Amino acid sequence: MPNDLYIDHVRTRREAAERVLAATGFEALVVDSGRPFRYYADDMDAPHHEGPHFVHWVPLQGPHHLLLVRPDERPLVVRVAPEDYWYEQAPLGSPFWAEELDVREVGTREQAWELVRSALEGAAYVGDAPDEARAHGVAPSGLNPAAMVARLDWDRSFKTPYEVACIEEAQVMAARGHVAAKASFEAGASELEIHQAYVAAVGCVDKELPYESIVALDEKGAILHYTGKRATRGGKVLLIDSGARHLGYCSDITRTWTLPGVDPVFARLVEGMDELQQGLCEAVRPGLGYVELHHKAHLWIGDLLHEVGILGVGGEEAFSKDLTRPFFPHGLGHFLGIQVHDVAGHQSDRSGGVVKAPAEHPFLRTTRTIETDQVFTVEPGIYFIEMLLREHRDGPHAGLLDWALVERMKGCGGVRIEDNLLVTRDGHRNLTRPHV
Repeated sequence: MPNDLYIDHVRTRREAAERVLAATGFEALVVDSGRPFRYYADDMDAPHHEGPHFVHWVPLQGPHHLLLVRPDERPLVVRVAPEDYWYEQAPLGSPFWAEELDVREVGTREQAWELVRSALEGAAYVGDAPDEARAHGVAPSGLNPAAMVARLDWDRSFKTPYEVACIEEAQVMAARGHVAAKASFEAGASELEIHQAYVAAVGCVDKELPYESIVALDEKGAILHYTGKRATRGGKVLLIDSGARHLGYCSDITRTWTLPGVDPVFARLVEGMDELQQGLCEAVRPGLGYVELHHKAHLWIGDLLHEVGILGVGGEEAFSKDLTRPFFPHGLGHFLGIQVHDVAGHQSDRSGGVVKAPAEHPFLRTTRTIETDQVFTVEPGIYFIEMLLREHRDGPHAGLLDWALVERMKGCGGVRIEDNLLVTRDGHRNLTRPHV
């Protein structure tokens, strides 16, 4: 990671923090990396995810760390590294980011609070332990204040070059996994074996993935968030949705592959979806509403379903009769960054407010106008889901569907293609396609 990108990133974060503090009336900002989450009635903790607002500043893994930001002062990072023989406590070493921050190391969480205590009066705290922050002197009005969190979320929806570089490296890592998964599928592997090939190629363990992988053979592709890993081999269709993480930033890539012998109608759906998805990507530019892009996806999906004979009418008429939603029941995409489904997709401006998803697109995660430096996914799909098709079998437009063909497609599950895009001043840059 080029250090100059991180230097500029920290400068941008400090300038943004000063604006947020001035706008909200706080004197300092304390950000928490989070505390462990323990399963109920158990002695085991869930895999730790660092607080996203902490990661926005520093890629330091682990719980209990604190970040203190004050105007005109170098940000202070307090790393909690307890002396412990149960779990590895790796030395910090000399990470690239340490030169831009005042880094202190302590052995306990309480010692971390002591190092920031002088700044807590008049400070805002952002994190998952507001009870601790209150006990150490942060006023109730400073505990995850909505006006501050809204501004921090808004700023996260515009990526710095450092963040883009992290997301790009996550693309490279995930692409290795997708290439390995495709080869494993073509060799006749099971879902479990394909998943194992994926993580081996990425070079991580399961808990380091940004989300649980979707490795769906045949009919399981119709379950949008299918996370089973069957040992059965010999599938004809693979829908794989899996990403990677680099310095806290995610990729989120989906591909659908078929083998010889798959139904030719479904093979055309996969080919047509890839063409359609790339067309939607080409339409991305600043000033376009994401809802408008999502609507375009419905029309084009309707046209594709009409082309292969599943629908008896084209996209415009199919959408007007609510015949595309059973086949494409999710949103076209979402913001991407530290979180896979990154924040502020429905936010109206930096001070807060919500732009609700339209009634006809209730699951759309992004309603914002597309702007430069945003990163989001474009992931249209077609699925054969009986619970969504059922109401149309006896509906007023039942005659517009070829139900015999629908039944043929059910064994193939579904198709989805997903890329990650960076919005530029004159259009966009596809971060995924150069790699897979």
